[in-house]
Amino acid sequence: MTRAVRAIAFYLPQYYPIPENDEWWGTGFTEWTNAARAKPLFRGHYQPHVPADLGFYDLRVPETRMAQAAMATEYGIEAFCYYYYWFAGRRLLDRPFAEVLASGKPDFPFCLCWANHSWTGIWAGFPGRTLIEQTYPGEADHRAHFEMLLPAFRDPRYLKVDGKPVLLVFDPMDIPDVRNVTGLWRGLAANAGLKGLHLVGVSWEENWDPRQHGFDASTPKNNFPRRVSWRNPLRKLVHAFNKRIRKLVVYSYEDFVFDTIQQHNFDSKRYPCILPNWDNTPRSGRNGFVIHGSTPELFRQLVKRAIASVGNFPPEQRLVFIKAWNEWAEGNHLEPDLRFGKAYLQVVKEEILK
Repeated sequence: MTRAVRAIAFYLPQYYPIPENDEWWGTGFTEWTNAARAKPLFRGHYQPHVPADLGFYDLRVPETRMAQAAMATEYGIEAFCYYYYWFAGRRLLDRPFAEVLASGKPDFPFCLCWANHSWTGIWAGFPGRTLIEQTYPGEADHRAHFEMLLPAFRDPRYLKVDGKPVLLVFDPMDIPDVRNVTGLWRGLAANAGLKGLHLVGVSWEENWDPRQHGFDASTPKNNFPRRVSWRNPLRKLVHAFNKRIRKLVVYSYEDFVFDTIQQHNFDSKRYPCILPNWDNTPRSGRNGFVIHGSTPELFRQLVKRAIASVGNFPPEQRLVFIKAWNEWAEGNHLEPDLRFGKAYLQVVKEEILK
């Protein structure tokens, strides 16, 4: 079998307790805390999402990470893109990836995405509450950051494009003098004996040119531009609303597929990012945003469109990002649940492995 594209699934590490989350949200808090307490907010609203094959796992358990990798391999995912957190030298939620790196297991490709945003209480209804602030102290911190990344870049499992490690940055324009930072990192990579870096900026803006800011490519955040998501969110779903949930924004997944296919025009510097679903009400409650009515067959249309959009790229650059492998509190996961089982994974396998 060959791969039509290089499918890379974003991977959230927040499935084990850490002292900071215990302090902020209560003892034992993980992403499962939000996912498990979710409730339907309108007729036909699919909540809660309950995991099937892998259960309510703990990412401190090596067997869980092995099972995830085995499942991803079977269904055509080439690599996980682990979110990581660097707050001026302070690391959070780093244990799962640190153990993957140190142990050499699972033997499954990976890359990294710096989730360089402040942690706030916005998803819990406290937008003014800052839990930990993302800061950028200067060159010494950027050098220390690169040195932290270097062992991962040197790992033979690290995902590469044209021999260069792939690194994503979630909010590239939040970094002061970002072009100087990317230039610094490229120089440090060369000094370390790497062939370079393949830097991908994650951006809301469809017309954002990554080359102007020192990046090689971009990929969209969530794959729904804000102007699409809020343009006519009640179409086909007027029946779902009443006065008690007027703050909730609901958008049809069918319309989302249509709008995505019609409005996105990917070029050689923009990799597609596709969503199997989106529903952040487990975090945000009635302040949430729901893309309602996702099915595996509608998701198949997005997969097909993504494959076609990179068909003329050089084989090494046929990257398709999937958000996500396991963002359960955003209703956005390829991992099996009790409702659809492995159906979304089966779509990926059927369309990508030929």
